[in-house]
Amino acid sequence: MNDRRPIRLRLLLSAALAALACAAETAHAHDFRIGSIEIEHPWARATPKGATIAGGYVKVTNTGKEADRLIGGSLPNAGRFEIHQMTMNNGVMQMRPVSGGLEIKAGESVELKPGSYHLMFLDLKQPLVNKQPVKGTLIFEKAGTVEIEYMVEPIGGTPSQPSPKNTHVGH
Repeated sequence: MNDRRPIRLRLLLSAALAALACAAETAHAHDFRIGSIEIEHPWARATPKGATIAGGYVKVTNTGKEADRLIGGSLPNAGRFEIHQMTMNNGVMQMRPVSGGLEIKAGESVELKPGSYHLMFLDLKQPLVNKQPVKGTLIFEKAGTVEIEYMVEPIGGTPSQPSPKNTHVGH
C-alpha cells in the first residue's frame, strides 16, 4: 500500500514554516509616513527595572520640497518626551535638549541614533521590555502627528535590520 500521508505532512509542514519565516521577516518592517515625511525603523533599548529614562532612535526623511521640523512626540509610558543631541565638549560627552525641534531639510534625512540626535523618554512609568513593541507619536511642525511603534531591542543592543518597506500612513 502506498501511503502518501508522510509526504503530505512534510509538504504541509514546509509550507507552514515558510509562512512563519515570511511573517517573522515582515514583523521587523515597520516604516511610517505622514505627508512628505518618512519614518524608518523606530526602535528603543529595553530598560532595567526601576529606570526612569530611555532613548528612542529613528531615521527621518523629508521627501518634500520644503523643510519640516520634528518638534515633539509622546510615549504613553513616559511623563515627558524630548529631542536631544549628544556632543563632545573638551573630551566630555554632553547631552542637551534640542531647542525649537530638529530640522529635516527638504530632500534630506536625519538619523536619530546612539551618540547623536535621539529621543528621550523621561519619567517612565514602567520599563521598556525587550521584544515588546511600544506605541507612540512623533509631531512635525508642518506634517502633523503620526502614530508609530518602537521595536524594543535588548539593553545595550542595536536595531535588528528592517526588511523591505511596510509603510503605514499617518492621519
